[in-house]
Amino acid sequence: IKRRAWDAFSKYIRLRDCLKTTGTLTQGKCITCGKLLSIGFCDAGHFISRRYHSTLFDERNCHLQCRYCNRYLNGNLLEYRRQIINLYGEGVDIQLEDEAMEIKKYTPQDLTELERYYKIEAEKLQCLAESRRAE
Repeated sequence: IKRRAWDAFSKYIRLRDCLKTTGTLTQGKCITCGKLLSIGFCDAGHFISRRYHSTLFDERNCHLQCRYCNRYLNGNLLEYRRQIINLYGEGVDIQLEDEAMEIKKYTPQDLTELERYYKIEAEKLQCLAESRRAE
């Protein structure tokens, strides 16, 4: 159940950031290095590690990231910190770090609801992109 919720969240994040950075659903820019890449070659990378459940599904903590920055540079965290401060304002990085220390346990129902929510949100983004193309 957790994997399905994560898959739906990850898809939403990648679609959100593709639309935000390029205006398409097929390409996006890495939050940390700015590299343009196909959605199939990117991750939904976290500023605060996925092992901290309280920030796992926090949309401010997760963005489109190239696999090199996410996997080989361990998130490229210094640049990631700079970028989330640029996006959300001073102190958000500290707030996320504080929230990561909170204990969060997801019930199967919580995870099912998260999966459903992010599938709907991804569909909304796809509809938005289609309506933009039609204009």
